[in-house]
Amino acid sequence: MPVGTQATVKSITADELQSLEARIILCNAYHLHLRPGERTIAELGGLQRFMGYPGLVLTDSGGYQVFSLQGNVKIDEAGALFRSHIDGTERQFTPENVIELQEALGSDIIMPLDQPVGADATPAEAAQATARSDRWAARARERHLRQDGRRDQALFGIVQGGFSADLRAQSAQRVVEIGFDGYAIGGLSVGEPKQVMADMLACTAPLLPPDRPRYLMGVGTPYDLVASVALGVDMFDCVLPTRLARNNAAYTSTGRKSIRNAVYSGSSAPLDEACDCPTCMKYPVAYLRHLAMAKEMLAARLLTYHNLRFYLRLMERVRQAIREGTLPALIEEMAALYAHEGAAGKGEETARW
Repeated sequence: MPVGTQATVKSITADELQSLEARIILCNAYHLHLRPGERTIAELGGLQRFMGYPGLVLTDSGGYQVFSLQGNVKIDEAGALFRSHIDGTERQFTPENVIELQEALGSDIIMPLDQPVGADATPAEAAQATARSDRWAARARERHLRQDGRRDQALFGIVQGGFSADLRAQSAQRVVEIGFDGYAIGGLSVGEPKQVMADMLACTAPLLPPDRPRYLMGVGTPYDLVASVALGVDMFDCVLPTRLARNNAAYTSTGRKSIRNAVYSGSSAPLDEACDCPTCMKYPVAYLRHLAMAKEMLAARLLTYHNLRFYLRLMERVRQAIREGTLPALIEEMAALYAHEGAAGKGEETARW
C-alpha cells in the first residue's frame, strides 16, 4: 500500500495512482484528525471523494504516532491523552473514539488503537503494553459491532508483544479469540536488528488464521517484502519508495541508485531498462540527475512514480512466483540486490526467513 499519510501520496496525484494500478493506499487517522478533522472530511463525502481517489483506503489508528510523542502523552486504561504536535491542544484517543473517527473518515479498512513499544522497552513494559493493546482491541471490536456503527468497514486486529515470542503468542491468541476481519502484525521495524524482526515474524504469522489477510505494518525494503510473503504475509505499507524518491534515490532491477552520482551525468540510458513506467520509458537518467542537481521538484515526482511502480510490480512478480513455485529464487534475487538495505543476506540468514 502506498502511504498517503495526510490524504495524499506525496507528489503523486490520484489519477497517477490509478495509472500505477494502486488498488489500495494507507492514510493516517491521527494526522487527519488534527488536520483538517474527520468531520470536515465526512461532510465532504469521505476520504475517497475528498482526495479524488476511487480505490480502497486503509487508515491506521494513529497509535504509533501518539506513542512516538513520548513525554507529551499519558497512557492509562481509558486511552491516550496527548497534545497535538501542530497547535499543542489537548486530545484524547480511546479505543472507542478512534473507531468513530475512522467511521467518519469512511475508510474501507480500519485499525484499533494499540500501544506499540520500542526496541528499548523492558520485558515488563512490553508485557503491560501488549496486554493493554489486547484489551483495547476487544473494546474496539465491541464498538465496531454496535448497531449504530458502520457496517461497510473491515476492522483488523493488531498483534503486539515487543520482541518476545511468548508475548506475541499470547497476544495472537487473545486477538484471534476476539475475532477480526484481518490481522496485523505490529511493533516491528522500530529499530530492532533485521534478524530479530525476522524471528518475531516467523513465530507470529503462523498463529494467525490462514483464511484472513495478514498485514505487516510499516515494512519494508524489497527484500523484506518477498521474504515476509514466504512467511505468510499478504499486505504491507512502507514510506520507503516515496521517501527515498524525495532524497534522489531509486529502486531498480539492478539495485538501488542515487541519481546525483556523477556517473549518470551523460547517460542516455533509462533509470531502469526493465521498468515500464513513464519515467523510464521517456526520460534518460541524465535528465533525472539534472533535475536533482537543480533541485527541481519534478525529480521527486518522477522518482516517486518509478519507485511506486517498482514496488507494485514487485508484488505482481511475487504473485506470479507463488503461482509458478519460484518464490525462493525471487527471494534470493532481492537478497543479492538489497543486502545494503539492511536486510538479511543470502544463505543461512535468508533460509531463516
